[in-house]
Amino acid sequence: MDLSPDNGGAWLARAVELATANVAAGGGPFGAVIVRDGVLVAEGQNRVTRDLDPTAHAEVTAIRAACTSLATFELTGCTLYTSCEPCPLCVSASLWARLDRVVYAADRDDAARGGFDDRAFYELFDRPRSEWTMTVSRVATPDAAAPFDAWLANEARTAY
Repeated sequence: MDLSPDNGGAWLARAVELATANVAAGGGPFGAVIVRDGVLVAEGQNRVTRDLDPTAHAEVTAIRAACTSLATFELTGCTLYTSCEPCPLCVSASLWARLDRVVYAADRDDAARGGFDDRAFYELFDRPRSEWTMTVSRVATPDAAAPFDAWLANEARTAY
């Protein structure tokens, strides 16, 4: 398999291969790879049911592995290739990781056909929180800002 820097198709093929292999191993149909300068940094597969972790999506497991491999919490200069269009969780994780680019193979309609319909989440974010089925509310306590005050006072903090 040609995994040269200009061959994004090969990286996508690897993500799809990981996703398909994960299904055979009893996992979800999602795989991802992270590449920097044409070199594979990390791979990830959906581990939600295996690890009993609803955040263990393929993209998130790849991001975690890449950050560990590179000893950093940000992945500037990296591209995430994923077998399917990232859900809102994975898009958010990609943004927090500061990936340069995300490239995917199957889209949200393909995922919905497979029983993974993220449309409800995309639509939820377009509605006011008062209409959500899960309550998200603020309870302002007298010390609510204390962690941020401590953060700002900490001259040794690592900005992110």
